Amino acid sequence: MSRHLPKTRSRFRALMSMTSVAALLAVAGCADETEEQDPIPPPTPSESTPAETPSEEPTDQDEEAEAAAELNQQGVAAAHPEAVEAGMQILEDGGNAVDAAIATSFAISVVEPYASGIGGGGSTLLASPSMEPVGYDYREVVAENGEIPDSGTGVPGMVDGMATLHEEHGSMEWSELLAPSIELAEEGFEVTELLAQRFESDWGPASISGLSHFHSWGQPLDAGDTLVQEELAETLRTIADEGAEAFYTGSIADELSEVDGLDAETLANYETKEAPPVSGPFGDYEFVSAAPPLPGAAVVQQLQIAESLGAGDSAPGSADYIDQTSQAWQTANQSVSDHFGDPDFVDVPTDQLTDAEANANSAEPASAQRPMTEEGERPEIEAGNTTHVTVVDESGLTVSMTNTLTSFWGGNESEYVGGFFLNDQLSRFDAIDTPSNQPEAGRKSVSWSAPSMVLDDQGRVVMGIGTPGGHQIPNILTSVMVPWALHDAPLQEAIDAPRHSLQDGVLAMEQEPSAEVSDLIDDRGWEAQVTTRADAVFGSVQALEINYEDGSVIGAQDSRRDADFAVTDVEE
Repeated sequence: MSRHLPKTRSRFRALMSMTSVAALLAVAGCADETEEQDPIPPPTPSESTPAETPSEEPTDQDEEAEAAAELNQQGVAAAHPEAVEAGMQILEDGGNAVDAAIATSFAISVVEPYASGIGGGGSTLLASPSMEPVGYDYREVVAENGEIPDSGTGVPGMVDGMATLHEEHGSMEWSELLAPSIELAEEGFEVTELLAQRFESDWGPASISGLSHFHSWGQPLDAGDTLVQEELAETLRTIADEGAEAFYTGSIADELSEVDGLDAETLANYETKEAPPVSGPFGDYEFVSAAPPLPGAAVVQQLQIAESLGAGDSAPGSADYIDQTSQAWQTANQSVSDHFGDPDFVDVPTDQLTDAEANANSAEPASAQRPMTEEGERPEIEAGNTTHVTVVDESGLTVSMTNTLTSFWGGNESEYVGGFFLNDQLSRFDAIDTPSNQPEAGRKSVSWSAPSMVLDDQGRVVMGIGTPGGHQIPNILTSVMVPWALHDAPLQEAIDAPRHSLQDGVLAMEQEPSAEVSDLIDDRGWEAQVTTRADAVFGSVQALEINYEDGSVIGAQDSRRDADFAVTDVEE
């Protein structure tokens, strides 16, 4: 299925067209002196990278494979149609998948201000037919004084992460990539039903209190209203004009350093890190995901255990399926508690956790685990925060990117600076209070974002996938990957499959349990909770699948949030 690019904003089209013409004129003089190049050449090895690394210095065979793997289509999947439009325009104007992902992520920071933004951080994987998967971690860190503020705010990494990706893999001008987000903030966009719900849910009312542009006649904007964010537009324009330095050492840094938990020195020293992804076999594929302290290895473990228990023979939503995947989740969740932390500070046994043979015998019974709160109530399944972007360009270069403020709006004591909300990522040290996840200067917390990829038996990336969902992210990914990889379900069918999540003895589901599922719940001593779309528990999967036989890109729309995708043919 392909969704075509919506009608694009005329002003942005004109701007990009003029920029593209200028770029063509600038390179025209040297065009006759060089041979025709591949659309997306592999990255040039840096001085600090060994030249013999296969993913950095391709062989002639690699270059031939890339040329042969050029696609007839390219696409973007993201959390909002306006963000998809921004990324697709970049692809149509000659940008590569990294350029499009950067533009899309900045656009999402405007249209989903509660989920991600320049006050947060994230993680990205990318790969192509000639480049093995590489990972980047630009998540928030504890300030150099080692203290965590009451707000939980850590040093934001998103801007530096986007700048690093652009410097190492991008092809268009930095300012061009921020143009769509600046326009969206300055001219406004239509508030969706989901955004209107977020204004009045969880931390929304307190976060937007006193911010007039989120209100009309004293009430939060409603679906169909227009949200204009002039201050955010000005901040984005500063980043576009002055580069990422403005955020870490320039005028924006001056504002940020006044926030409790941030300081000028820590901001100036922030650095995106390469984070080699983890992987393991699953079905006929290799599943690749984010490195610790993110839970990629635990997702691999969950998938492998679910496969060993027979989930490939059970219908999604059936009692057997829920039992098998919940057993797998309990083991993977325990692995996070037992082992995960910042790998710069602790050793995480990823090889052991992604060993399919070992995982075939490691499942623990899906026990009740029903702790009471201090008030004697059962804990509720929390809303699933975060946002995800997947992009595939005509060369097969694939980007899987998850960005977040952590809690919606940055939590219950969120900070608002320069038109954007700051994260509460450091609250995860308290939420996941284990020996391996303790705060100290420069350290990153365990969290649940898991940008992922799937490789075929030739080592080619055949899918980029990820989702928001907080603690439910591993279960959401499992709910899609098991039908797709083990049942051979089409991507849309796999994304539409029912989802569930067992957390602290509460089994959250999207529909009332059948008789056999009710019996399972009674047998296990669980408590059932049926969620609604407004609860925003089960994320919104953004995935793109590549078919190398016909050069097509396959997308799917997850209706659980405002997500969309677009796939277009590549012009010859």
